[in-house]
Amino acid sequence: MKQLLNLDTWARKEHFNFFRQFEEPFFGITAEIDCTVDFNRVKANGGSFFLSYLHKSLAAANEVTPFRYRINDGEVWEYDRVHASPTINRPDGTFGFAYMDFYEDAATFEANSKTEIERVRQSTGLVPAVSGENVIHYSSLPWINFTAISHARSFSFKDSCPKISFGKVRETGDRKVMPVSVHVHHALMDGFHVGQFLEGFQQRMDAEVV
Repeated sequence: MKQLLNLDTWARKEHFNFFRQFEEPFFGITAEIDCTVDFNRVKANGGSFFLSYLHKSLAAANEVTPFRYRINDGEVWEYDRVHASPTINRPDGTFGFAYMDFYEDAATFEANSKTEIERVRQSTGLVPAVSGENVIHYSSLPWINFTAISHARSFSFKDSCPKISFGKVRETGDRKVMPVSVHVHHALMDGFHVGQFLEGFQQRMDAEVV
């Protein structure tokens, strides 16, 4: 479900009209997330750390309204819920696109996502997910402790989906940290909203229980 945003009453109307004209309207922020609690909990239970932090980040994004905004034909639509479209690595070094529905329940999300991961790993080519625009584009680079990242973009394709990337988990003292990159459309949100997302994500990663 989605609803049309009334631009005339939107506090960011002028910001929207300004940034929507840019050839590159996306801006990016890279931050470090402390993943000690979640990493240790998941590993102790034999679960998937990737699916755990993917679910927590998706839950945090759904709580920040602008992450559910999308631009379509010059209008802004607010979706009730957004889902995940991550890249999935294959044993041969390639990757494919996947689509994962968001569920509040982490166990349900993990079970359904494992099926999707296996489907992509058994396929060839990119296999674009038919997922619409109410998704967040995710990627994971567990080999790289990056401090910044950029994305391949086709400027002729009008895209307003957020892009979130995760890097290598590394130890610093007795803590485990992971870089997270967030790229979003500046016509739809500002650094303040990215900060809200990162704060919500960190709180979930710090939670002792799912």
